[in-house]
Amino acid sequence: MTEPTPSSASVGELLGEVTRDLSTLLRQEVELAKAEVRQSAQQATKGASMFAGAGVAGHMVLLFLSVALWWGLGNAIGWAWSALVVAVVWLVVAAVLFLRGRAESRRVRGLPRTAESVKKIPNALQGHEEKNS
Repeated sequence: MTEPTPSSASVGELLGEVTRDLSTLLRQEVELAKAEVRQSAQQATKGASMFAGAGVAGHMVLLFLSVALWWGLGNAIGWAWSALVVAVVWLVVAAVLFLRGRAESRRVRGLPRTAESVKKIPNALQGHEEKNS
């Protein structure tokens, strides 16, 4: 199909051409967004994998440090008592982390500004902006 010249094209043909071009542009933008999302997701996955590996390595460090502490104390106070001491140390660490985590989670307030602005939408749609202030 040959494209009509601008001087001989009707308004309908010109509008159709603009619509086609806009549709093509939107499709291309969507494809670009998909490609960027895929690339970002791959990078995020790599980063998350590295953090997971660091977490496992950190856990192993703590495990072996705990065993070394147990072994070192075992020579001084006996194996059973040294195991109990190491367990109590980890119990204290766990309790402190739990209490701090609980305190932090109680501070979470949700989305107060978003909830407030969503409440204003029905009034704005009805043209009652003065109630929104």
